[in-house]
Amino acid sequence: MRAATLALALLLGAGSAAAQSMRPFSTYRQLHGETRLDASLEYAAGLLRLAPGRPTELYRMDASFDGERFLPVSDYDAGRGAVVLGLRAAGDGGLRVVSGRQLRQVANVALSPRVDLDLALTLGATDADIELGGLRVADWSLRTGASQAVVRFSQPNGIRCRRGSLTAGAADLTVLGLGNSRCDRIDFEGGMGKVVLDFAGGWTSSAAVTVKMAVGDLTLRLPRRVGVRLILDKFLASFEPAGLLSRDGGFQSPGYADAERRLDIALTTAMGGVRVEWVD
Repeated sequence: MRAATLALALLLGAGSAAAQSMRPFSTYRQLHGETRLDASLEYAAGLLRLAPGRPTELYRMDASFDGERFLPVSDYDAGRGAVVLGLRAAGDGGLRVVSGRQLRQVANVALSPRVDLDLALTLGATDADIELGGLRVADWSLRTGASQAVVRFSQPNGIRCRRGSLTAGAADLTVLGLGNSRCDRIDFEGGMGKVVLDFAGGWTSSAAVTVKMAVGDLTLRLPRRVGVRLILDKFLASFEPAGLLSRDGGFQSPGYADAERRLDIALTTAMGGVRVEWVD
């Protein structure tokens, strides 16, 4: 009896797996003289890779998705110079993580390095690798749920950036090379999880940063080449200044007052730990 029950379960499982076949989806648009793009990427679940694309293409997305639970999105508005790309949960029931198969969805998104970008990313249950270095990012935002995400500025931003904004829920988030982002302002707000904010990079100008972390571990990788000032408001959180000097109600790096470029950080944290590391 147990053998028959097991055989039936295996048959049902095999049928379910077959029904959940992955479907391909591709969309792109050639560059036709556009100079700017308002790009929104909404990605519910799976693996996501975003990087600079071909100079001759405004955007491209190649995906493999679970057609039973998700729908691809590709909506370009030429009048507004705007595009919405991604994968959304099908129906009105919201996102339901039923099997590992739907987390094996994959999407590769590429954006033109020739246009000025306003970029908004909204991620669900994702494993994301986002390369913004080499693009021309005027303004960018990232909102993540229960995700693992790495954001990189491996090369300097092609233009001056007004603002970068990050909001993370229960996330494991690493942001690398913020000194290459060329953003005047960077704002981060985190719920719980593990976060690394790495400010290495070229540093062509000064920047103001606000960080609000509720519960979790936060690592700040600070650049030696700029003056750093940190204003800290903490409650039940550990903090080791690690090379910062106590000055005027905050912490400063040696030589801050005479530094040509400065990184000013206002940090608020409740429970968890804040660690400072230094990078060249």
